[in-house]
Amino acid sequence: MTKSTELRQKDVAGLQAEVKELQKAHFGLRMQKATQQLTNVATLRSTRRAIARAKTILAETVLKQGAK
Repeated sequence: MTKSTELRQKDVAGLQAEVKELQKAHFGLRMQKATQQLTNVATLRSTRRAIARAKTILAETVLKQGAK
């Protein structure tokens, strides 16, 4: 997972790509859980939180750019 400091260095397009990538990873994990192939269910929580972190930083970045 990427840290918030690494996310803050990205531009809007990079953050959007990161969110999309994390959402795809989360979907894959959900499918693994549904087919009982996922052994570590804690990864679902960490990816969900990573998505929220990336979306929050994306919203902050867009707000900063709009204020300029």
